[in-house]
Amino acid sequence: MEIRKAADVVASGTPNESQLNKINTFARAPLTADEVYVFSVRLCDTLPDRDGEAFAPEAIYALAPMFVGKTGILNHQWSADNQLGRIFDTAVVEEGGVCWLKAWVYMLRTEKTASFIREIEGGIKKEVSVGCAMGKTICSICGAEYGICDHEKGQRYGANICTAILTDPVDAYEFSFVAVPAQREAGVVKTAGKDAQKQAQLEKEASYGRMYRKALLRDVTKLYLLLDMGADENLIRKMAESLSVEELVSLSEGLQKKAQKALLPVTQLGGNKTAQGKPDSAFLI
Repeated sequence: MEIRKAADVVASGTPNESQLNKINTFARAPLTADEVYVFSVRLCDTLPDRDGEAFAPEAIYALAPMFVGKTGILNHQWSADNQLGRIFDTAVVEEGGVCWLKAWVYMLRTEKTASFIREIEGGIKKEVSVGCAMGKTICSICGAEYGICDHEKGQRYGANICTAILTDPVDAYEFSFVAVPAQREAGVVKTAGKDAQKQAQLEKEASYGRMYRKALLRDVTKLYLLLDMGADENLIRKMAESLSVEELVSLSEGLQKKAQKALLPVTQLGGNKTAQGKPDSAFLI
C-alpha cells in the first residue's frame, strides 16, 4: 500500500555545526555551511485526514529512520533531474496528543536552487507530501484489517467516526513539493508511483477486491448461522476474517453444499415399501 501524506515546510537557513556534520555523511566532498541551505518539514502525523486515514503512533516512530537519506522532488516525479534536496535527520514530536514526524532537509545553494530557496523563504513553496509503503490498515472501530469489515471511513458508529489507521511501514520513498495537498494538517495524495493513471486503476481494482471479500464474509457468516453449527456470530466473523479470499471461496462453496443437503424438501409419503422391500400396509386401502 503506497501512501502520500502532506506536510509543512519551515524555513531555516544556514546549518549549524552538528547539522553540517550530518549533511556531510551524504556528500562525496565536504560541504561548508555557506554552500548549504537547511529547512525542516512536518512529514506526517496521527491526525485523521480528508480521506479518513491516519498514521498509527508506532508507524510514525518506525518511519523516522526510513526517511533519513531520502530525497525531495517536485510533484512526485521520480527523476534524478528533479531532485532538490535530501533529508539528513528526523525526529518524532509529541505535543497536544498528536504524534508527528519532523525532518531536516538540506539543499545546495546554486543558481538553479536560488529562486526555489526564495520561494521557501517567502512562504510560496510550503506544502509537501511524502511517499511511503504501508503494510497494513486497521479499522479504528473494530480493530480488524480495514476493507474486510463492514465499517466505512468517515462514517459515525455510535460516538466514534471510523478511521483507517495506517501501520506496519515497509519503506519510505521520498517527499515532494506539491501545490494542493488533500489533508488538513498532513495531507494525502493517492497517486504514489510513476504512473498516476495506472495507480488509480490499481486502487479501483483493489476496492472491487475488498467489496468481493466483504460479500464472501457475509455469505460465510450467514451460512454458518443458517446451519446452526454451534458458534456465535462474532466468533464466526473473527474466524472468517483470518482466511484468504481463496479459502473463503472454498469454505463458502462447502457450506452451500452442506446447506443444500440439509434443507432438501422431505416428502410426507416417501413410497409404498418398507426398508425390507415389503409393502407398507399402513398406506394400503
